[in-house]
Amino acid sequence: MFKPVAVRALGIAAVFALLVACSRPEKPKTFLAVFSLTDSYADGTPDFLRLDSEADRKAFRRWFTFLAESQFYRAPGRTAREIGDCAALLRYAYREALRSHNGQWATSLELDVVPSDPPVTKYAYPLTPLGASLFRVRPGAFRTEDLNGGAFAQFADAQTLQRYNTHFVSRDTREAQPGDLLFYRQLSQTLPFHAMIYVGASVVEPGRELFVIYHTGPLAGGPGEIRRPALAELGKHPEPRWRPLAGNGNFLGVYRWNILRTAE
Repeated sequence: MFKPVAVRALGIAAVFALLVACSRPEKPKTFLAVFSLTDSYADGTPDFLRLDSEADRKAFRRWFTFLAESQFYRAPGRTAREIGDCAALLRYAYREALRSHNGQWATSLELDVVPSDPPVTKYAYPLTPLGASLFRVRPGAFRTEDLNGGAFAQFADAQTLQRYNTHFVSRDTREAQPGDLLFYRQLSQTLPFHAMIYVGASVVEPGRELFVIYHTGPLAGGPGEIRRPALAELGKHPEPRWRPLAGNGNFLGVYRWNILRTAE
């Protein structure tokens, strides 16, 4: 399942994306010649970011869940510095899942092992027509002027990720697939929106139990921590407002990244 870090050459798709990314962004026609600037679902995500093949969608899910879960196993003080709340964990795993996974990359993240799974082939972050700014931060369908109009950014909080970068799937966690997100709204908190990643079966430890993973955000004046409860355990949480059940008004449901959206 895992193998020691090994250098992999940058794929043809990544090189192709580099040529596009190096084009001047003020000339949308450059992109029109290579990418479709459509938005098939009018959800704000351009089709050139969507992962069209099942192989790419599977690769993203595997890398996204691995990268999130791997942070759970890191010793105190070794968690990626940028991860300070639930949204930061999502951004980290999302961005790194779309990179070219070579030895230099793994070393930069201080990964001891990496999965043998193939990478996403459509493009390699940050070599995209949007550069490093992959998260939509404004409502509305994607338009050509969004390429340079500030509609996308490198930062997005949990609420922004839920509203503009994902779509609703179900309020039944049995409909969740690995890499999907569970969103909550807790009005009693300063930051009411909270997100958890549905891992499913552990990517790191083989077994049949299903897990979610999340960062608590700051706790009692401290930095907080990454937790990985079993889904069944979360369903019996001592505070009912955290149970991912259809009858819990604080649970918004299961959401899926727009880049994974299909007609099904």
